[in-house]
Amino acid sequence: MDAVTTAGTPTRHDTAVTEFARRPVALLAAGTAAILLATAGRYGYFGDELYFLAAGKHLSFGYADQPPVLPLLAALMDAIAPGSLVVFRLPAILATAAGVVVTALIARELGGGRKAQTRAAAAYAMCGQFVGSGHYLATSTVDPLLWTLVLWLLVRWLRTRDDNLLLWLGLVTAVALNVKFLIGAFWAITAVTALVFGPRELLRRPKLWAGAGIAALACVPTLLWQSLNGWPQLGMGDAVSHEVAEAGGRAEFLPGLLAGAGLVIGALGVCYGLGVLLAARSLRPYRFLGWTAIGVVAVFLVAGGRFYYAAGMFPILWAAAAVHLQDRRPALWWRWVPTWPVFVLSALYSLPYALPVWPAQWLVEHPDAPHPAYATEEVGWPDLATSVADVYRLLPPEQRSHTALVTAGYWQAGALDRYGPEAGLPEAYSGSRGFWYFGRPADDADTVLFVGADPAKLAPHFRDARVVGSVRNRLGVPNASEHLPIWLLTGRTESWPVVWPQVKDLKA
Repeated sequence: MDAVTTAGTPTRHDTAVTEFARRPVALLAAGTAAILLATAGRYGYFGDELYFLAAGKHLSFGYADQPPVLPLLAALMDAIAPGSLVVFRLPAILATAAGVVVTALIARELGGGRKAQTRAAAAYAMCGQFVGSGHYLATSTVDPLLWTLVLWLLVRWLRTRDDNLLLWLGLVTAVALNVKFLIGAFWAITAVTALVFGPRELLRRPKLWAGAGIAALACVPTLLWQSLNGWPQLGMGDAVSHEVAEAGGRAEFLPGLLAGAGLVIGALGVCYGLGVLLAARSLRPYRFLGWTAIGVVAVFLVAGGRFYYAAGMFPILWAAAAVHLQDRRPALWWRWVPTWPVFVLSALYSLPYALPVWPAQWLVEHPDAPHPAYATEEVGWPDLATSVADVYRLLPPEQRSHTALVTAGYWQAGALDRYGPEAGLPEAYSGSRGFWYFGRPADDADTVLFVGADPAKLAPHFRDARVVGSVRNRLGVPNASEHLPIWLLTGRTESWPVVWPQVKDLKA
């Protein structure tokens, strides 16, 4: 029986959908997983992964810069196979492969046939942002899958009006909020766009608000932690905005977002999908999601967020583009042009920039060649620990027993936390990001080995500060730590309870 949306566009409740394109979608998902699995052990840990490993040793309901899921997941995977990069990254691989499948399911809910489902899934599988992030375990890997699941459940509800789906939306949102708080912006914008463009009845469904209650309750522990620790998450917005400004500012947001979507298939699919969501009559019931995509981009752009914060909207745009194209009869000349080479070329373009397919030594010999943005940041972490250990061992034994390791950045602290014990180093500390909350040096530590460009926040509390070494890695590949000086600070003049609050810095 026909029903009418609030926007006045006829749609059908619980109408049949086409058969799911199991084989091609499964092949795309399996191929994505296979490539990620084959390269999972390359180079080394990404800086954020080292931080998650360290945070996993300090399990809590919350952290200064994020909710608790990623540190918990990092602790679990490292407990299963300590030190194994491949096992550590399995959740990232599975999340990326699952995103391929769920994107196809969105296209199916929109009325897409097998070809449209496959095209939408292929766009996800070739997306440089998603596949590149799928190489390492991070919030930017897990969060897009959760956004994709939310979009699928929402689109499915629009077709079926099965209110039990709204409860599932609440559950998925609850998990997403404990990975990263970004999904909250999606729901705030969606509430406005649904109110303006319909379906307004979505906002009147009791189970939607029951699902919202589930999500809110799931956030209570991490919000309580934030409250007890002075709401550091509020300061993270300013810290991220500062870092974005240093990297090019808001002018880089849209170019970065479209480049991350992928050459031709990804970027054009995003633009075309947005256009048809906003204008195509056949997709009018979903128009509010097109405006939601615009709102999400606008909010993160104005707030100074990172461009990939808005990438969670890609799947609905790719699905809309694929479904709209299936209903259009191409021009006669175009019917003779095979489309598969375009997909192949897109994949070949994205691969060198998204995955660690180049030998590490090759990066040294070809510094201007295409490689993932994170590649040189993964190489050389063990050498950081070795460099610090070489300086540490030169200290007199009596001085060593009263020396603390402090780093300027949380990546370096994470690297020393992971590789330092093997090199005979004591526990590392840092005032950077959430690492500050993991503890401070012992009260009797009157000497500090500081790894960083400038110990400006520590030096006023010591009588002497001088450079005694530097960080090098054997490959010569520049990473986030190479050439950093190692400082020796001696003669502490104030107690650590006085000093430590003054070194806290949420910036990376």
